Amino acid sequence: MRAAWPLALAMLLLALAVWPPRVQWQRPVFHWQVSFDITQSMNVEDVQLGDARVSRLTLARAAMRDALAALPCGSRVGWSVFADYRSLMILAPLEVCSHYEELLATLERIGERMRWANASNISKGVGWAVRGARSMGPGTAFVFLSDGQEAPPLRANDAPPMADITPGEVKGWLIGVGGDAPVPIPRTDGSGQAAGYWRPGDVVQGAAGRDEHLSSLREEHLRTLAGLVGADYRRLHTAHALRDALLDRRFAQSQPADVDLRWIPALLALLLLVWCFAPDIGPLVARRSATRLA
Repeated sequence: MRAAWPLALAMLLLALAVWPPRVQWQRPVFHWQVSFDITQSMNVEDVQLGDARVSRLTLARAAMRDALAALPCGSRVGWSVFADYRSLMILAPLEVCSHYEELLATLERIGERMRWANASNISKGVGWAVRGARSMGPGTAFVFLSDGQEAPPLRANDAPPMADITPGEVKGWLIGVGGDAPVPIPRTDGSGQAAGYWRPGDVVQGAAGRDEHLSSLREEHLRTLAGLVGADYRRLHTAHALRDALLDRRFAQSQPADVDLRWIPALLALLLLVWCFAPDIGPLVARRSATRLA
């Protein structure tokens, strides 16, 4: 066996691994208040998730699950839902690592049964999403996931009420979800059960035509709204697109966070122990082998 000092040092390193000093490093974190459009057009199944065709809301939730798993510890995420003209907060931002299971469980429950009205005043909803994030204090950004379809449609020169919002004061993303081709909108009753599709006479039609009972991604409208509030726009082509948006370093904040370094002294202790006892292991193995052969 080698000198005793490596063994003593290994014991000291193991003690550090069990009772580590508190170490904090500055690292980037993100604070998001995420608003999901839960109006009936978000039930249109015109987007892909893997090999399956799914609803817009299903893709939005899947994308958020992917993003949630990628956010660094110390980040905070909360949920809001949009219908009628309001984005209502249902969960204030929580730290993503210590509350990961709770965030996943509440995310899975976000759906059409939470909808309190069939109207879809997107422009007003975006304003309320900004106000909701602003109420969480400096550093909280917003995400608004929607297909951008206004119901009833906006009248000509109808500007959204955003006089209290300074463009760019709250950073954020408008995320467009949906296909390019207009398709029928599934209709559901008060309990969330399927009740056919919306027909031309069931909805308020716009001045440009009679197609408000059909739905597609209104990308230009979302881009315009993003410009009004000083936010960014991205289309949700795949589930990973939202993760990339939420990890954009432009939205990061630097804050001290505890770092687990216990593996370093544990690994060094292991290497020292191997170095201490390796010379004795070889002859022991050789003697046992000779005994078996005798």
